[in-house]
Amino acid sequence: MTSTPSELRITRSADVMHLSLQRPDKGNALSAALVSELTRAVEAAAAEQVSLLVLSGEGRHFCTGFDLSGLDQETDESLLARFVRVELLLQALHAAPFTTLALAHGRTMGAGADLFCACAERWIVGDASFAFPGAAFGLVLGTARLADTIGPTQARDWIEGGRLIDGPAALASGLATRQLLPEALDEELARLTARTRRLDAPTRRAVHAAIDCGRRPRGDAGDAQDLLRLAHSAARPGLRDRIAAYRAAQTKA
Repeated sequence: MTSTPSELRITRSADVMHLSLQRPDKGNALSAALVSELTRAVEAAAAEQVSLLVLSGEGRHFCTGFDLSGLDQETDESLLARFVRVELLLQALHAAPFTTLALAHGRTMGAGADLFCACAERWIVGDASFAFPGAAFGLVLGTARLADTIGPTQARDWIEGGRLIDGPAALASGLATRQLLPEALDEELARLTARTRRLDAPTRRAVHAAIDCGRRPRGDAGDAQDLLRLAHSAARPGLRDRIAAYRAAQTKA
């Protein structure tokens, strides 16, 4: 029996865990298997008292979004289940009791942009472009987190307009916290790692919990509302057809 190659590479150095998306031929789009692997890795990081979790993508792009290559085999119900699992992954990252760092390059789109936004530190390495197209096919995913990060006016403009956001705009808005050249990455990672190690694990968890309570509404209530918004939008009949129509329109554009 042949085992299925992993779509996620996990490396560990002391208390730092690095997760690298390994679907470069698919733009590191989030397949069901990759979302499951990411979720298990984030859960393991929390259990193992990791101080820093780094997310990156192999190849030309960080993450081009939700993998829709098998759309013809999906149903509205299967798509709903997959989007819910993505939202739960994003919530786990956003509320993680350790520092999370996403390293964006190339295209960072849709659920990939939400993955980037869910992390505490959000660095552009070289250059990157971002987009949040989900509303174009009726999906509300990550909207509250994006508004918390860049403000409601900017979030509304990006989501309703569906435009492409370049690196400087992402940095100016606060979506990205740093932009650096690839050759500077190792040095900056070392500095961030030293910073995360200043606090012991119980203190780190308490600080992260306190910061997360600053969301409106706070903590678990906010997460429950985000999940409800997603489920309500995705449960509307015709999700697969709306996604197919969106993809067809993008192909013609």
